[in-house]
Amino acid sequence: MNYGYIRVSTKYQNINRQIEAFNQLDSPLDKIFIDKCSGKDFKRPNYQRLVKTLKKDDQVFIKSIDRLGRNYEEIIKEWTYLTETLLVHITVLDCPLLDTSREDGTLTGRFISNLFLQVLSYVAQIERENIKQRQKEGIRIAKVKGTKFGRPKYKKPANFHAIYLRYLDGDISLRQGAQQLNVSHTTFSNWIKECQEKVK
Repeated sequence: MNYGYIRVSTKYQNINRQIEAFNQLDSPLDKIFIDKCSGKDFKRPNYQRLVKTLKKDDQVFIKSIDRLGRNYEEIIKEWTYLTETLLVHITVLDCPLLDTSREDGTLTGRFISNLFLQVLSYVAQIERENIKQRQKEGIRIAKVKGTKFGRPKYKKPANFHAIYLRYLDGDISLRQGAQQLNVSHTTFSNWIKECQEKVK
């Protein structure tokens, strides 16, 4: 049996491009499974239904490797499970080397596909690390230039000290003081701590 798997990240994204790719195949697919959710892991309802449907020598078609998932370590585990445990074939239409049903021998086809998948995973991992490194460097340079990160501090309103003194005298509670200042009780509490630290 031949199956197609389609994934888009949200229900608003269009699946037509992936459907069209399947329509270009020499023979129609027996069934297409579609998920409209994140590719961060494989806990997707229709993907799980697909896996439960698969039998030895079935073939799964996907448009591109990122339609299978986004986490390349997880992709390798899932790819290995499908091809070596369930003994099914996978064909990635956008990448001819990722085709375990290649006619140059099942063992060779799987070897080439697995090797290429490892290379893709390595490149993806290096790119993720490079992105993180560039982000760290960018933040460090921005801090040197005086750029401040995080939520900006609230400026204390003019009536803060009057409310603060009433809180110290026990006339009002922390929450009542925060309400009168139109801030959260956490912000009011932080202002109180600042004032008390200045007194020390």
